[in-house]
Amino acid sequence: MTKFHGTGVAIITPFNADLSVDHNALTNVVNYNIDNGINYIVISGTTGESVTITKHEKQDIIKTIVKANNSRVPLVLGIGGNNTAQVIEEIQNTDLTEIDALLSVSPYYSKPQQEGIYQHFKAISLASPVDIILYNVPGRTSSNMSSETTLRLAKDFDNIIAVKEAGNNVHQYLKLLRDKPDNFLVISGDDDLALGVILAGAAGVISVLGQALPKQFTTMINFGLEGKAAEAYKIHFNLMDITSLIFSENNPAGIKAVLEILDLSKATVRLPLVEATDELKQKLKLAL
Repeated sequence: MTKFHGTGVAIITPFNADLSVDHNALTNVVNYNIDNGINYIVISGTTGESVTITKHEKQDIIKTIVKANNSRVPLVLGIGGNNTAQVIEEIQNTDLTEIDALLSVSPYYSKPQQEGIYQHFKAISLASPVDIILYNVPGRTSSNMSSETTLRLAKDFDNIIAVKEAGNNVHQYLKLLRDKPDNFLVISGDDDLALGVILAGAAGVISVLGQALPKQFTTMINFGLEGKAAEAYKIHFNLMDITSLIFSENNPAGIKAVLEILDLSKATVRLPLVEATDELKQKLKLAL
């Protein structure tokens, strides 16, 4: 599980102007991140616009990333949803040979009770041939997975190894860190809180901003893991403005605008998202 310590990045899905997947840009972004020190890559998460890519596109995206990665860093694949049976079917019909773990989001839209969330992940755990990272993001799911439910799952299922906690709730982070089993990882899903949570004992972060500024971001995270708070916060303070800006309109439009400024990929997103405004792009240029 040490493979999921440090900086993971929730990789974008680059699009061409005609909205087809830009596999050349995807390869460039993957190499840029690995060459600059990130520790693992998350495929087809929220930032990868997973809800607007087809099953066939998803398979092609996996192939491109696997090829570019060439076994250099661990790979995590997003497979989740609010239809438990459908999630299990996708797991069973996906080639997971090159995948080190799944990232599975807590069920959205349906707003299940905590017992429903527990039973959902129990079923996924029993069906998955690889390890599972739970993903709690109540700002998108409209349903918080409580620390009690996360810890119950952590204690009951050996292949549920971590949670990406993205509730922007410091108290919930601290409850998880205080009460978790020794071998269970708490991973920050909030770029703005990541350093503080890591200094409190978290294993690392799955970051959005990290893929645009991987060298600076991983240096900050590594300082945090080493307990070097002063050095880490110097970088954190430098990144504060751009961290806020990339989420000010929507994610991933903000980070895609940054990657376009860096000439790594286009800023194109698929509906219902829209591209970052010219005003935001200008602010991002100044921040960079």
